[in-house]
Amino acid sequence: MTRPQEDSDLPQFTLGFPGPLRDRLVSAVLCGAKTTTTSLLTEYERGGEPLPRAGRRAVLPDSADRPVAVIEVTGVRVVRLAEVDPAHARAEGEGHTTVAAWRADHETFWHGPDLRRELGDADFTVDDDTPVVLERFRVVERLPDGSGAAPGS
Repeated sequence: MTRPQEDSDLPQFTLGFPGPLRDRLVSAVLCGAKTTTTSLLTEYERGGEPLPRAGRRAVLPDSADRPVAVIEVTGVRVVRLAEVDPAHARAEGEGHTTVAAWRADHETFWHGPDLRRELGDADFTVDDDTPVVLERFRVVERLPDGSGAAPGS
């Protein structure tokens, strides 16, 4: 199959930080359970990155930085954290049945040392008014050299 653009030319679509969380999230994407993700608007602003847009394709890496799939963004919304709806939370594919459970889990990540270090703000916290970027996506191709299995499995 000929691709208009080589996978290596595509940006990365990383989920979480390398390790067990990323492995779970990538597995959820590959099995079709995860079709949305949430980022903090400040991550884009501080990194000087443009917001994702519908139609953008990217390579999904696993924790070993192996490309496992090509995804395509199908929708993007920026909302206040308090406006995240139950459908988005469920579509994150992490087993949350309520927005409250989804939010508690995400706040643990956002208030964790890895993200605070990445943001350069040891005291970073979110609240109801924090702008978040809600992305919908789909897998357009599973890459043959990326099994999607957790490293060592």
